[in-house]
Amino acid sequence: MDLSEYINYKNQTMINEFVLIGLTDLVEIQFTIYGVFLLFYCLTLLGNLSIMITTIKDSNLHTPMYFFLWNLSLVDIGFSSVSVPKMLTDFFATRKLISFGGCISQIYFFHLFGTTEVMLLAVMSYDRFVAIGNPLRYILIMNSKVCLSFALSCWISGFFHSLLHTVLTAKLPYCQANLVNHFFCDVKPVLKLACTDTSFTLKLLTRVAGSVSSITFTLTFLSYLFIIKFVMQIQTKRGRKNAFSTCSAHLTVVFMLYGTAIFTYMRPLAQQSLDHDRVVAVLFTVVTPALNPIIYTLRNKEMREAIKRIYKNIFLFVENA
Repeated sequence: MDLSEYINYKNQTMINEFVLIGLTDLVEIQFTIYGVFLLFYCLTLLGNLSIMITTIKDSNLHTPMYFFLWNLSLVDIGFSSVSVPKMLTDFFATRKLISFGGCISQIYFFHLFGTTEVMLLAVMSYDRFVAIGNPLRYILIMNSKVCLSFALSCWISGFFHSLLHTVLTAKLPYCQANLVNHFFCDVKPVLKLACTDTSFTLKLLTRVAGSVSSITFTLTFLSYLFIIKFVMQIQTKRGRKNAFSTCSAHLTVVFMLYGTAIFTYMRPLAQQSLDHDRVVAVLFTVVTPALNPIIYTLRNKEMREAIKRIYKNIFLFVENA
């Protein structure tokens, strides 16, 4: 480093905290939004914890589909908890501060859970394909070793994908601007604040995130193409209805997640796009994690009956205590 570069470097004020712009400054609706988001977060915790406990306690649910659903519920709790508690505490704060380390941690865990979720959805679609297309050999094909390998692959892929973007973002210099145009730290709004060229990091984010989304979505789409083919070969109307009902919940979750993810990470970095991202982020951080357990329980007879059995046993235990 020559003398001029050293002087410029020393003149830069390296920041150690960021200020989040938040979701809205409209005081008249903050209490309403706070109450709604708090309700959604409580539903996320209660619903997904109920699924996790039920799938463990009820032996009838010790199957590959519910093993992956347990992992999905864990991901949804983590995904929502990365941003929503901080957003709720910031609603009435004068300055919505977050440390540099806290900001980088949010980026890491957000992309860890996000990547793991899209990969889990692809695995779950393959599981439904095997269950409907080859039911007699389903247990042999989706044995415990295969299921564990699939789940570990999803988590490990999420770990490395998140680590890549987090390290590249954390190594950039951040000088004077520290106002993050979001209600939590994500790669794109934080890159906007770096006092250096971020085109490489942004292109890498778009290409890698785009590749992960495209590959997992293609695998999911192909699985359901074959599922539809098998279902149409079922002779009875009742049989086709039962087959479709096992997949409808999963398809609903897939379209909700992929729609918001593609809208957020496949577009160019611009101020207007960041404003739109804040609104869209509410869907996949607040709404979707709360709706997932509702979708999977209300449209799933086995899960509903298992939850009823567990609550019945709890009430009997309390009465006899």
